[in-house]
Amino acid sequence: MRDEVVVGTVLELEIGPVAHGGHCVARYEGQVVFVRHGLPGELVHARVTERTTKYLRADVVQVLTPSPHRIEPPCPYAGPGLCGGCDFQHANIVEQRRLKATVVSDTLRRIGGIERTVTMESPGDDGLAWRTRMRYAVGPDGRPGMRVHRSHDLIPVDQCLIAHPGTPSVLDQRWPGTESVQAVVSSEGKQAVLTDAANGGRVVEVVRDRRFRVEAGGFWQVHPAAATTLVDAVLAGLEPSAGETALDLYSGVGLFAAFLAEAGCAVLAIEGDKDAVKNARRNLHDLTGVTLEQGDVDRVLNGAVRQGLSQVDLVVLDPPRTGAGKHVVRRIAGLAPRKIAYVACDPAALARDLKTFAGLGYGVSSLRAFDLFGMTHHIECVAVLEPVTG
Repeated sequence: MRDEVVVGTVLELEIGPVAHGGHCVARYEGQVVFVRHGLPGELVHARVTERTTKYLRADVVQVLTPSPHRIEPPCPYAGPGLCGGCDFQHANIVEQRRLKATVVSDTLRRIGGIERTVTMESPGDDGLAWRTRMRYAVGPDGRPGMRVHRSHDLIPVDQCLIAHPGTPSVLDQRWPGTESVQAVVSSEGKQAVLTDAANGGRVVEVVRDRRFRVEAGGFWQVHPAAATTLVDAVLAGLEPSAGETALDLYSGVGLFAAFLAEAGCAVLAIEGDKDAVKNARRNLHDLTGVTLEQGDVDRVLNGAVRQGLSQVDLVVLDPPRTGAGKHVVRRIAGLAPRKIAYVACDPAALARDLKTFAGLGYGVSSLRAFDLFGMTHHIECVAVLEPVTG
């Protein structure tokens, strides 16, 4: 890398393909540059924001030849050196979804060795006003705001355009003595405000007319349509039948376990978070045939195998962003399920785990991708796996 390419240098770059993480890839004298706020095919001036031994990071500061898909960002806080929450406000919503579908397809091929053309399914929104759980950082003066991308610097904001309009107003107040404040609205319209100093409280979320109690600060899908969309995709993929046995791994408050049990399956649900399991017991108390276990998924699943679990019919796998990992994947494959539904929020982790499954005789029979996080690079996928014959 040339010595003069230091942080702050402005480079002229031709933007190449989109990559996972909310940026596109360019090259400067053979060096990889990860560029934010650009679109494939554009000629831009970009300011270097980070330099490593392997690559540069840069933000577009001037567009010389714009993409036909470029638009003016709807939010005044979206742009170089500003809020890091949204990655694609400078692209129209159709192009955003095409770019994200490309990321999934490319990641599956590059990491998983899986050739599949992915299309992005939409919840029918325009990418704004969807996030039902908003966390704002709080500055020393008590004013809430957003972090700059890859920085601890804080940008005070008076509105967030991806926030659901039902979230309680916290941006017009001061929050001294805390590092963050969270504004939550449930599907029933109940609001909650949480701070570092005073967390707690529960809300109720409704999916397919079933009520789920959730910690206000705990995990729940943040798009209003997400939980139902993912349940529908999992059930359509698995086609559960009465009398079958099922595993729900990383089961949270019992979302997938509930509907597998309603279909007549005997379900073993495993979750590490104690509060989530406590709520799951409440959420699933009316259903027979559900066993809830709290603990590390690999450890609990290994214990179940030692105690005689030798085969299951169905598996739902909804791991954290890092994926399930080889140990869990091997234990699942060893139980010889007829179908596995893998719910994934990170295409790279999904691709790694699908590659492990492939080595154990399971192939992808279907894969759906959902744009449940408009304006950001985040993606949700549901892959259905079945044993490969022959």
